[in-house]
Amino acid sequence: MQLYALCDQDLLDRHKLSLEKFVDFAKRHNAVIIQYRNKNADVTFIKQQLIQLRKKYDGFLIVNDAYELIEYCDGVHLGQEDLKSIDADIFKAVKIVRKVIGSEKLLGISTHNEKEILEANKMDLNYIGLGAYRDTTTKKDISNILGNSIDAIATKSKHLVAAIGGVKLDDKFDNITYNVIGSGLIK
Repeated sequence: MQLYALCDQDLLDRHKLSLEKFVDFAKRHNAVIIQYRNKNADVTFIKQQLIQLRKKYDGFLIVNDAYELIEYCDGVHLGQEDLKSIDADIFKAVKIVRKVIGSEKLLGISTHNEKEILEANKMDLNYIGLGAYRDTTTKKDISNILGNSIDAIATKSKHLVAAIGGVKLDDKFDNITYNVIGSGLIK
């Protein structure tokens, strides 16, 4: 499994962790991707954090939602609701984002079931997040825990798959490329 490290600002703040400590953790575990997520800050703060991350990390840097900041990173990740906030038609939303970020940048979306994977297969994406694998304290109201069925569901994707939601460093999967580990697991 390759590590996809999710740097969630709310969790960093809650656990009193710095970006530096997070990047050190990601590097120690050979993270190939870091995603920066901040659901509460303005675009200026997110931009500053991306610049700081880029100074410390030379792997793939993804921003959650803020696709207008694509020049400061290597790609964008969007959840299902975030897509719908761009356009009610998620296929149009992906086309809009792809047009803004270009074909050279990475684009990933979250999926939670086979139906969403089959929809994603028709989109110009680089990867999908699939989950939640198990219950997690970082997301509220998770209604769909995939558990051990996650591997079988992942086979339906034509894109690379990142296991999301309650994933641990030592989890092993047969059909999943990335284990997404969040800020809450850093000690």
